[in-house]
Amino acid sequence: MSEVSRRKMLGLAGAGAALAGAGAAVGGLVGSSGGDPAGELAAAAAAPVEFHGEHQAGIITPAQDRMHFVALDVASGDRAALVDLLKKWTRAAQRMTAGAEVSPLGAIGGNPEAPPDDNGEALGLPASQLTLTLGLGGSLFDGRFGLADRKPAALADLPHFQQDQLDPARSGGDLCIQACANDPQVAVHAIRHLVRIGFGTTTVRWSQLGFGRTSSTSTAQATPRNLFGFKDGTNNIKAEDPPALRDHVWVAPGDGPDWLTGGSYLVARRIRMHIEIWDRTSLSEQQLIVGRAKGTGAPLGKENEFDQSDFQLSGNDGQPAIAENAHIRLASAEANGGVKMLRRGYNFVDGADGAGHLDAGLFFVAFMRDPHKQFVPIQRALSKQDDMMEYLEHTGSGLFAVPPGVRRDGFWADTLFT
Repeated sequence: MSEVSRRKMLGLAGAGAALAGAGAAVGGLVGSSGGDPAGELAAAAAAPVEFHGEHQAGIITPAQDRMHFVALDVASGDRAALVDLLKKWTRAAQRMTAGAEVSPLGAIGGNPEAPPDDNGEALGLPASQLTLTLGLGGSLFDGRFGLADRKPAALADLPHFQQDQLDPARSGGDLCIQACANDPQVAVHAIRHLVRIGFGTTTVRWSQLGFGRTSSTSTAQATPRNLFGFKDGTNNIKAEDPPALRDHVWVAPGDGPDWLTGGSYLVARRIRMHIEIWDRTSLSEQQLIVGRAKGTGAPLGKENEFDQSDFQLSGNDGQPAIAENAHIRLASAEANGGVKMLRRGYNFVDGADGAGHLDAGLFFVAFMRDPHKQFVPIQRALSKQDDMMEYLEHTGSGLFAVPPGVRRDGFWADTLFT
């Protein structure tokens, strides 16, 4: 077997359960295949995701297995340079999401005496369902680019939450780019080259690698587990539920400035999990803290994962089966006036902390129609009452406006500048 073929197989194997939810097209392929369903599934996991559309890809796209997220600052106040960069990024993103090199000359087609346009680390790899999603931070609207009067009200800074321990070096940013793929090298390659293209105009503020998605965004996907070992995102909004997407994810006409209609908001939170302490906690206490059975994922007092949580149900001791401070109760739509978010987070392990503990946890990513009406009230309740907070530490944070999708003759965020 050639090295390229071996690398392809390894990349596809890493996609894991995420491949089971590659969308309706995959279901059709597998169901109609009379030969090799596994091969059809692997092929779908390697296929491209359409870059253009009404909404940006990477939001309701069935969540891929790997993620590389980067926040950047714009180094100058030159509006024309910023627009030019967004156009260059768009051209490169179109190519890379289609499985092509970052430019037509690529890694080996240019002048051998000059640096190549593409470093070549993704040569021979398929598109791996790569999606690239752009967000705009509140600081981009500070007046440098003549955009101050176009800042959405909902892009106001998030408040400080009780027990936040945010590191400024892991927070904020003028821009963000989320790369998701079923091969980590494909995702890293994409971010590497967008950063490279931005050299001289943008600088990296912070970045985060993620593995093992912690939410499902399609009904075809199995519910994954986080590093606490519990199924995560059982009640997440799914791509197959347009009314929920309309009500909770997409910015509607009249919500704010017209340029953001059809877009969304992205909240990113780096949440360190104190897994060593959690691992010394009894199973019964873990389940009480979460509000679900660890094995099945069922709400306490129920049998199956997708059974409706009954917050009125009492246990044998007369106390609520799902405790008042249980995570799923406090985060539920029932406890928050019907509010929901589309979650798209990932696990991370960033080495050790120097004190003998893993620096590991959840990189929480969620998309929503208005962060101050959705994320803020939920996080405020969790930070004050959730018993799980004893095991968590919020170390990074970002809020970004996500422009609508790119037209075939347009570029990222063009509605903001026209």
